Amino acid sequence: MSADTSAHGADGTVKESATMDDASAAGGPIGRDRTVAVVGTGTMGQGIAQVALVAGHPVRLYDSAPGRAAEAVAAIGARLDRLVEKGRLDAAAREAAAGRLHAAEELAELADAALVVEAIVEDLGVKQRLFADLEKVVADDTLLATNTSSLSVTAIAGGLRLPGRFVGLHFFNPAPLLPLVEVVRGFATEETAATRAYETVKGWGKTPVRCADTPGFIVNRIARPFYAEAFRVYEEGGADPATIDAVLRECGGFRMGPFELTDLIGQDVNEAVTRSVWESFFQDPKFTPSLAQRRLVESGRLGRKSGHGWFSYAEGAERPAPHTAPPAEAPTQVTVRGDLGPAEPLVGLFEEAGIKVRRKPGEGWVELPGGGRLGLADGESSFEYHDEEIVYFDLSLDYAAAGRLVLSARRTIPPETLAEAVGLFQALGKQVSVIGDVPGMIVARTVAMLADLAADAVDRGVATAEDVDTAMRLGVNYPAGPLEWAENLGPRRVCDLLRALHERYPTGRYAPSQATARRCAESFEPEEKR
Repeated sequence: MSADTSAHGADGTVKESATMDDASAAGGPIGRDRTVAVVGTGTMGQGIAQVALVAGHPVRLYDSAPGRAAEAVAAIGARLDRLVEKGRLDAAAREAAAGRLHAAEELAELADAALVVEAIVEDLGVKQRLFADLEKVVADDTLLATNTSSLSVTAIAGGLRLPGRFVGLHFFNPAPLLPLVEVVRGFATEETAATRAYETVKGWGKTPVRCADTPGFIVNRIARPFYAEAFRVYEEGGADPATIDAVLRECGGFRMGPFELTDLIGQDVNEAVTRSVWESFFQDPKFTPSLAQRRLVESGRLGRKSGHGWFSYAEGAERPAPHTAPPAEAPTQVTVRGDLGPAEPLVGLFEEAGIKVRRKPGEGWVELPGGGRLGLADGESSFEYHDEEIVYFDLSLDYAAAGRLVLSARRTIPPETLAEAVGLFQALGKQVSVIGDVPGMIVARTVAMLADLAADAVDRGVATAEDVDTAMRLGVNYPAGPLEWAENLGPRRVCDLLRALHERYPTGRYAPSQATARRCAESFEPEEKR
């Protein structure tokens, strides 16, 4: 059976399209016997082609540069050979796949494709011209997709006759290995097309997430604070890059630190994405780029690919070590006043280390024998308590598993007070880094900002909470989804930390979004229920 479908053209008139089978009309996946075409044969294009090929589709590769498509076919064949050598693909499957992979010398050779995925240069005009040419070649029921990571899906499709069949399919590099695909629905994208794309990539063994067409989509929008807060701490002289990286890895549980990660990505690439998102949001201060990173790019220190970024990659160059405090004597006892909230697991760790713990009512402090107090980073600064000996410690994903814990104190804190705090955490078998007096420290302010942007995205309809957390875990390997982490911390703690940061940096950067403020208000129980 077949069904007639129609869509509105760019001029508002109704255009008749070719007939579709029932599965396609209902948004079902594209059949494995249908051809998938990929335009662009760089790293991403080859990766996407390999994914579709291994899933069982005939695949056709096209590149405007003569000979490139044939080279890409050979390169994919070589990668399939390596999969056979590693036992991840049997020889028969490799031969079958090779028989389904072909290079196209002309765009017209993509006429029978059920799906065309574009992975060419990130230039709006170039992409628009390509899809205008494709519409002259392919059938009206062919699904058109862009792998753009930074351009508007709506804008790319803006001049098409049938923009309803256009979607974003944002794969992550390397496409054959990373599971996440952001399925982006443009302003004119029809639900059937979005569902069809979603089900197709799901059938390829990927984990798709649905996303509205917003600057940065899910991952590149919400991930900005992971880089921005680290760069800001560095710019303020709070800590050096090696220490910040170590803190976010060993205390926060992130796979890589932002300095080493941007060196891997390329400083120019990462800075361009940040600047693109910032400009797309009309220079919203929450997305403000880093001046230090801009200077790095201007100097040509682009990271690994140039031999120098935040760190040197010259032969024999040693990576700077993170600041680690020298051994200090641990106190024999501490007093814990009130509940430490997310840091409550420290109490059990103190006791396991043989440190006597006294519990007393209070507002969530650890009292040291010498009179100093330890508090979880809350967005305030140690110097504000000029008449008290206050030392802050940073948030950790898992205090038991953390290899490093972090302290922050004003310069005038008595050395003996700081030594007691260092010794206390060293007694737990942790390395300890002491950073400058930075409001919110490193992990706490980063997590709060990630959670704020995530909540804002959900409330604006960019994606569901589940898809946001899935995207951040799979797309950038976060140890937990930002909304899940915020829920574990408690909405009020996240909001209070942001409000405290906003008081100290009144630029709007840290002002809680309406979504975060609403979650905070909803977390308060009515008086009669307490």
